[in-house]
Amino acid sequence: MITDNESTQKPPFFWQKRRAQSSGSQGRRPTMTQFDGELSPPFEIVEPAEWRAPIIFNSPHSGSVYPEEFLTASRIDLGALRRSEDSFMDELIGGLSERGFPTVRVNFPRSYVDVNREPYELDPRMFSGRLPSFANTRSMRVAGGLGTIPRVVGDGQEIYRERLSVDDALARIEALYKPYHRALRRLINKAHQAFGTVIVVDCHSMPSIGVSRDEPRRPDMVIGDRYGTSCAALLPDMVEQTLGRLGYSVGRNKPYAGGFITEHYGNPASGLHTIQLELNRAIYMDERRRERSARFAQVTADFASLADALAAVPLGDLGPFQAAAE
Repeated sequence: MITDNESTQKPPFFWQKRRAQSSGSQGRRPTMTQFDGELSPPFEIVEPAEWRAPIIFNSPHSGSVYPEEFLTASRIDLGALRRSEDSFMDELIGGLSERGFPTVRVNFPRSYVDVNREPYELDPRMFSGRLPSFANTRSMRVAGGLGTIPRVVGDGQEIYRERLSVDDALARIEALYKPYHRALRRLINKAHQAFGTVIVVDCHSMPSIGVSRDEPRRPDMVIGDRYGTSCAALLPDMVEQTLGRLGYSVGRNKPYAGGFITEHYGNPASGLHTIQLELNRAIYMDERRRERSARFAQVTADFASLADALAAVPLGDLGPFQAAAE
């Protein structure tokens, strides 16, 4: 079971507007924490009336509700900001709750707060004032500008006109990041207690072409299991076989092995399995226009087929037991 040291009295749809506490300092920039309902609810969990299997489908990067203050503070337009979205991924998995699988979707954009990071991966170059000592300022993701409060969008463009206040960053984490992870932990623990094991399928999408021209052509789907450490080996095997039968080309762990969610919640020795799926956007959408393509309905149906295949895996085959060595 994943423990939660924070209060568990808040409901899964917990939402609270927070005001940064005044420190008495003069000339402090105002914080962007007055959402006025723009981000309510910040995320949504849809549980089926009856769980078919302990499989949770999660879409943490498809959020497209942009606070007005965020847009005003950005030096780039909404179209550029939206290039970081996993557009329509929440829709591709949305119908799975009707088939007996709980789904989770985040409504705020990853360019505002990225829940697939550690809680405090923060870039000192972004902020006026000193970050708390517990902040992780040296991770590779921070170095790339893609921390918990991102400095850049996916194609490397700087987001903000000016530095943010530290209070702003901490308020976003308290109001958005932490409630999401509290709710996700509760959902995982509920499945684990009921079934003895749980599978989290973390669903993402990737640009069809990488930033580097030297990168080989990307497959239709990339499976990430942190190089065999986040789930039982039979799960990525099952996903690859199922997708192959459906006509998809499949890669593993390159260029995406799984982010914080995959690493943090995956513990096969305890019956906790996480697997990340990165779907090539060219398969289901027009990337330039950001519109669903003619194949959207078929890809949605194929996700349902994949869910059915995972549900057919005998729970006894999932351990708990040790994951493969990296």
